[in-house]
Amino acid sequence: MKRIIGTIVLFFYAIIAFAADLYITPDSSVAQAIRHARELRRTGQTTEVTIHLSPGTYPLYEPLRLRPEDSGLTIEGEQAMICGGITISGWKREDGLLVADVPDFNGRPVSFRQLWVNGKKAIRARDVIDFEQMHRIMTYDKKNQVLWVPRIAVEKILKAPYAEMVLHEMWCTSNLRIKSITIADDSAALRFHNPEAKIQFEHPWPSPMTPDTGHPSPFYLTNAMELVDEPGEWYHDIRTNKLYYYPHQDEGADIAAVAPMLETLVECIGSAEHPVSNITVKGITFSYTTWMRPSTHGHVPLQAGMYLTEAYKLRPQIDRRNNHKLDNQGWLGRADAAVEVRHAANVSFENCRFEHLGGSGLDYVIGCKGGKVGGCTFTDIAMNGLVAGSFSPEGLETHLPYQPEDHREVCSGLTIEQSEFYDVSNEDWGCVAIAAGYVSNIRIEHNTIHHVSYTGISLGWGWNRDLVCMKDNVVRANLIYDYARHTYDCAGIYTLGNQPGTVVSENVVRDIARPTYVHDPNHWFYLYTDEGSSNITVRDNWTPEEKYLQNANGPGNVWENNGPQVSDDIRRRAGRLRIKN
Repeated sequence: MKRIIGTIVLFFYAIIAFAADLYITPDSSVAQAIRHARELRRTGQTTEVTIHLSPGTYPLYEPLRLRPEDSGLTIEGEQAMICGGITISGWKREDGLLVADVPDFNGRPVSFRQLWVNGKKAIRARDVIDFEQMHRIMTYDKKNQVLWVPRIAVEKILKAPYAEMVLHEMWCTSNLRIKSITIADDSAALRFHNPEAKIQFEHPWPSPMTPDTGHPSPFYLTNAMELVDEPGEWYHDIRTNKLYYYPHQDEGADIAAVAPMLETLVECIGSAEHPVSNITVKGITFSYTTWMRPSTHGHVPLQAGMYLTEAYKLRPQIDRRNNHKLDNQGWLGRADAAVEVRHAANVSFENCRFEHLGGSGLDYVIGCKGGKVGGCTFTDIAMNGLVAGSFSPEGLETHLPYQPEDHREVCSGLTIEQSEFYDVSNEDWGCVAIAAGYVSNIRIEHNTIHHVSYTGISLGWGWNRDLVCMKDNVVRANLIYDYARHTYDCAGIYTLGNQPGTVVSENVVRDIARPTYVHDPNHWFYLYTDEGSSNITVRDNWTPEEKYLQNANGPGNVWENNGPQVSDDIRRRAGRLRIKN
């Protein structure tokens, strides 16, 4: 063994049979270690490199980037956290609140949408703590782009400069930045900033529910100093850069507060011709990110957190061969994730944690082949836990079939197994634990999913029964419970589109949540094959009753032996195997 001390990057490496191990500590640079590993490979000193992270926190000022030149790299650590946040200190008491100055980050004033205090997510100041107490809308005026609400709901925020409304819309929630409030007797007219105002009032689905439906849409208000009135709430004044926090009784000025600065921590960036390949990440925790688009553009999603960039209703409707008529047009964008993978082969994450995140957790965006996510934990995530595959390219209207000429774009062969997802979608209530779009040969097996706001596993996209790039997917032996905590029109397992050879089997779905404010309290399901679902086999899934929906399905679906009669062996084996059911 030859050991060389690295005087520049503060680690040593050992070379044995063309394999190298680099050891770094929290006062070292992970990015510099990755570069050093790349140079060892480039100069022929080694073929494979493992970077070992010692226990501790590794803060970043920009995302780590793994490129094709980093192929063959392993990054592993025990109790090592890659962090995108900064610590807020120097707290002082003022009028019962704790107040601190927010430092610049990378030489600039900052803004953020999440805050964690003593390791727990604090509440961005809002008008209700208990969501069951949310106010309901009164009238929804699309033509004049006005939303009418009870006057009492907005009286506290009449002078708040950056207040937002979070509006419940059937299977989604929208974040709308309030532009003006006009009082009229016992009502108030709310107008919103663009671009979200135009999208919000022009897009047909999902829609807010008005009183004549019997279940008018609830909403809550947030991001106003006037709403900081309960322990655990906070407000950041971006004009003065002061942070206000209402402490719990046992909290003092020594609180450990972390504000997220980065939207993404790690980017694997290849190309179709030169993919990143054979990257393995083991035992690392990825924490403290935000996602800032709702603060600058609002957020009006279509489904699963995919936000609309333009949308409107069609009159007359479009006739679609082999499909129902289409009455809406929509083009989509995609939220940032803590870890993003593009054009890669066999990029895997083993025994990692994705937690305290303001966007999504892990995203295999495009052109990913193979890879495994195994033994990982996804928790305290604002949006989707894990995302894979296209949800329509930005230039493709989302109801059109996606069948790219270059099939290297399609994510295929990914395995997601033995992982746990909980407290996911805790801000964007229309997000899911596992969102797989246009994918093929994906295997989602033996995962445990619970405490989620909407659907557990969503597989497929397009609302279209035409043949596309999806096929041979497997969703098997997963345990899903305590789902739909905020949003209905959902299922434990939900599918869209034509997916020949796809099998949904041996899953256990039970114990749906029962919020009172959903748009239709009966419109929930254990299993749900939605529009265009075709050539899918749904077999041997245990549910307490046969509450399923097959909505506007295409041909070739097979439903066999689903319900409470499924064997106890299948019921016992579902979920992450080391977790007792």
